[in-house]
Amino acid sequence: MDRILVTGGAGFIGSNFVHHVVANTRAHVTVLDKLTYAATQESLEGIPDDRVTLVVGDIAEPDVVEPLVAETDAVVHYAAESHNDNSLSDPGPFIRTNVVGTFTLLEAARKHDKRFHHVSTDEVYGDLPLREESLDDPKRFTEDTPYNPSSPYSASKAGSDHLVRAWVRSFDVRATISNCSNNYGPWQHIEKFIPRQITEVIDGRRPRVYGDGRNVRDWIHTEDHSSAVLAILERGHIGETYLIGADGERNNLEVVQAILRHFGRSVDDIEFVRDRAGHDRRYAIESGKLRHHLDWHPQYQDFDAGLKATIEWYVANEAWWRPHKDAVEAAYAAKGQ
Repeated sequence: MDRILVTGGAGFIGSNFVHHVVANTRAHVTVLDKLTYAATQESLEGIPDDRVTLVVGDIAEPDVVEPLVAETDAVVHYAAESHNDNSLSDPGPFIRTNVVGTFTLLEAARKHDKRFHHVSTDEVYGDLPLREESLDDPKRFTEDTPYNPSSPYSASKAGSDHLVRAWVRSFDVRATISNCSNNYGPWQHIEKFIPRQITEVIDGRRPRVYGDGRNVRDWIHTEDHSSAVLAILERGHIGETYLIGADGERNNLEVVQAILRHFGRSVDDIEFVRDRAGHDRRYAIESGKLRHHLDWHPQYQDFDAGLKATIEWYVANEAWWRPHKDAVEAAYAAKGQ
């Protein structure tokens, strides 16, 4: 594939994928991004101009999407509204971007017969019981787990997944889907859990944890997500769904305590705040299909090492996140969080 169109390629996960493609292939990448608050041109710095082109535009606009799809070999669709708390405050943008935007891209891929990969989330499956509540059978999500979304965000992503499957079956669109667990790494907006806690500790404040802190996420470094998506794009079977995970289950309390230890702070120096509405209890990914069928394996299997590198990135790049910090904390404070 000489030309790849990456939607949302100036956001956190998408920009890491663009860097990964440029480093590991000869493809030219066109990034289509609306450059909302969660995206930044700085995330694409360091890539030679002859390897990447940034187009600022909306994936829900056919006049923007169709010419770009027509001239590419493959579309990798990362663009999404993705913050659960924001979806609870205003679901509208999630429906437009995640559902209408995916429909618009699929129609262009169908018209021009382009390879299409859709990046989704494990949150479409709802949640799982905590391990201590299911000792006999600590379940994980698989490709056959029924969908059970619990927020406007996860419902909109579930809807987009269903659209992709329907376009494969009804119109023979050459598409694959991946559902990934929670990502961490550089360039993630500080409204998200790990960078918010890191930047709170940098500022000398106590990190804040929802509820009792026992909610579990299956963390994966964004570089491992990128390598998995490229493997699926190159070797995945059309119509198939692949779950991406790195066996990184940690509850929120464990993550915050690891951050505190890195800074030499007491692991008890935590403020517990009001829980989020509809807060899923546990996510866990079974990624055996991806590992066995496509011979993919994560590099960052040591979560503490990956977290340390992420902390060091935020310490070194304060100029990038600092302008947004006060507004993010003010928005959380208004919700008692």
